[in-house]
Amino acid sequence: MEKSLDIKLRNILENPSCEDFIIADAKDGDMGFGVAAPGLSPDPTLHEFGTVVDHRNNMRAIVEQGLVDIMLMSVSASEQLTIEERIFDNSPVTPAIRANDTTDIWCGLSGNYGDQPSLPFRSTTLDHAQCGKSACTPEERALGADLGLYSITFNNDATIDREALQAYKEFRIEAEEKGFRHFLEVFAPNSPVQPIVDIPRYVNDCIARTLGGVTKAGRPVFLKIPYFGPEAMEQLARYDSSIIVGILGGSSGTTHDAFKMLWESKKYGGHAALFGRKINNSEDQLTFVKFLRLLADGEIEPEQAVRDYHGEISKLGLTPIRSLEDDLTLTQL
Repeated sequence: MEKSLDIKLRNILENPSCEDFIIADAKDGDMGFGVAAPGLSPDPTLHEFGTVVDHRNNMRAIVEQGLVDIMLMSVSASEQLTIEERIFDNSPVTPAIRANDTTDIWCGLSGNYGDQPSLPFRSTTLDHAQCGKSACTPEERALGADLGLYSITFNNDATIDREALQAYKEFRIEAEEKGFRHFLEVFAPNSPVQPIVDIPRYVNDCIARTLGGVTKAGRPVFLKIPYFGPEAMEQLARYDSSIIVGILGGSSGTTHDAFKMLWESKKYGGHAALFGRKINNSEDQLTFVKFLRLLADGEIEPEQAVRDYHGEISKLGLTPIRSLEDDLTLTQL
């Protein structure tokens, strides 16, 4: 089965004005948030957070639903679901893994790594992502994921940023040699060493400079960046139409925050959204994803989507986290 991601990537590159939009469920949080990664426990009266089993059950359900284009996982989750269970074999959904875990994504409540300038690091290897062990034969490379997320955070310091760029260069070369694709996540500076007057422009400039030295064989298939608003999105999307721009979701926020962010980023040139906590912390993940897809496909407006979402979770007998009035508030745009 041809994956929906591959169809959309081809369509977007052929016609950057097309309506195709990529949605990824970012369930790689166990590499950043630790035991809080699964979200709240199904029974919060007993335990605060869910388990790895709960987390992977949600992955299975969303893959079976088939409305997202990418399921982003840790390598350990992908080993079970992609290599052992083969849940993606007859699915339009593409499995992907987090290919590196820079120090700033270790952002759980039990530490303060996110307050320190980001340093590059990779827990996993590409061979482990592709076949579950340290060395793959050519035939074994097709067993696992062939797509990964690589993240980088620039902090306006020549020494630190050079180290990050060198690590990314080494990753790209290895990925090209092993037939592994990646999408590039560029965060806002988490602890800038020197002041930055215009962070959106700084991030756009860093992306342009980084990819200016990379040929097609080593380029990311798309970007994942914070949504800084219409001006920054249009600037990057117009700069080079061969760079497909996508946004990251960030913290949970309200349902209107999530729906409006996706809708507005598409309006100003974005073609992808990767939501983790926004999906994970919703009342019902399958229903939430359903409305993300309706918004991405231009079938509904954000405010109406919030109202209809509340109507559906009410029919499911679920208690909303916020009242409809509160959930219609915009807090992140």
